[in-house]
Amino acid sequence: MAKACPAAAREFRSGPGQRRAARAFTLVELMVALGMGLALSAVLVQLLLAEGRQGALLVRQWRERTFQRRTLDLVRDDLRRAVAIRVGSAVASPCPLAGREPVLQLSTAEGAITYTVGLPPSPIWRGRVLMRCGPAFGLDGEPSQGASQNRVVIDALVAKGFRAEIQGVGQVRLGIEQEFSLARGGVQRLGSGVVVAAATTTPGL
Repeated sequence: MAKACPAAAREFRSGPGQRRAARAFTLVELMVALGMGLALSAVLVQLLLAEGRQGALLVRQWRERTFQRRTLDLVRDDLRRAVAIRVGSAVASPCPLAGREPVLQLSTAEGAITYTVGLPPSPIWRGRVLMRCGPAFGLDGEPSQGASQNRVVIDALVAKGFRAEIQGVGQVRLGIEQEFSLARGGVQRLGSGVVVAAATTTPGL
């Protein structure tokens, strides 16, 4: 019985009466293909990392803007309860200012409320902070008649990160601006504002 020739095993028919040797990839071709695959993988990884950083940035923007809105809602509610407003200064604040700048003081039925901007009371906060000195809130969400408390409302403020300005008769414009360091260098600023109907205002001297 005849044995198959090894050379014949490497041949195949492509048509009637035609034979062609099977061609394998050379080492150079394999290295080129491998290099192209690695380059494509590196590009895809970079795109995924960039997408992840962009997603994290958007999440932080959403979170910080939520904090800004909550802060403006708090100040707006205090303004609506106030019977007298002083912008840019404070008189007889019930809490020590500790070098912070008073930007808004309100007279309410529950007591005086003073908002100040400056250095944080402890290193856990990011940069400059806005602090509220005034009556605490009860379980019903309304101010109580107890002693005043001095609490951080929001942090990471720029130099003039919280502003209270007289917009017109019976109106006060509130503004917040924060600054954050980016992971790959540079900074990002976020700001929010609102105009609130208020009682009689007194500009600071």
